[in-house]
Amino acid sequence: MILRRITEHLKAQNWTAVGLDLAIVIVGVFIGTQVSNWNQSRIERSETERLLGELQPALQGFTAYFDTSGPYYATTRAWSDKAFAGWRRDPAVSDEQFVIAAYQASQIYTFGVDGEIWASIFGGDRLREIDDVEVRRGLAILMTFNYEGVDLPAIATPYRQQVRSVIPEDVQDAIRSECGDQQIGKRLLELRLPSTCDLDLPDSRFATAAASLRAHPELVSELRWHRAAIASFLDNLAVLNRETRNLQKAIEQSRA
Repeated sequence: MILRRITEHLKAQNWTAVGLDLAIVIVGVFIGTQVSNWNQSRIERSETERLLGELQPALQGFTAYFDTSGPYYATTRAWSDKAFAGWRRDPAVSDEQFVIAAYQASQIYTFGVDGEIWASIFGGDRLREIDDVEVRRGLAILMTFNYEGVDLPAIATPYRQQVRSVIPEDVQDAIRSECGDQQIGKRLLELRLPSTCDLDLPDSRFATAAASLRAHPELVSELRWHRAAIASFLDNLAVLNRETRNLQKAIEQSRA
């Protein structure tokens, strides 16, 4: 319709009418483009809001891990104290408890997450669509956080490998079966390590295992290094814990 009118006005050399018709076309295209852009922006913002909502359960899983990792590593530290006493031949520590303690001191508990996961969900473009400054800041921190300090290699120390190469496999199997990690919540990231352990194995098995451990005095220094690695891991975890909870709070406030 509009093109036919323009053609007719051109034939009649009615330049004013041609100009008005062109203006109508240009304005119409501009408005249509703006409406399309607005609608696309609305869709993207709605998707961002949906992702923020779906992010909450994941953040709750992480904080559940933070809540249980502290007690877990307090338990491994207590076991390591008993292991040190066993290497000192403290009469208060039996061969059984020495062997169990040496093994339990090597237990670790981590969670799998890195910056790439956040970036894959909230890339740079998506991040800019978040109006709330605190939410945007919190996500940016988690996307750029150095996760190497809270990843498995940070605490998978030589002690963990070496002590398990010394303790007989049947003793290790018994410890894992009777005194291994226990799930204390509905989430996979809620675990505890028993603070006590008694095994139904002959005393001779523990005497042999204890002798093997004492034949490797280098494990004492390896255990010291392992404890230092755990301490550094927990320091880094505390920073991540704080930033994760700050983001949780910011998301809750932005959606209130």
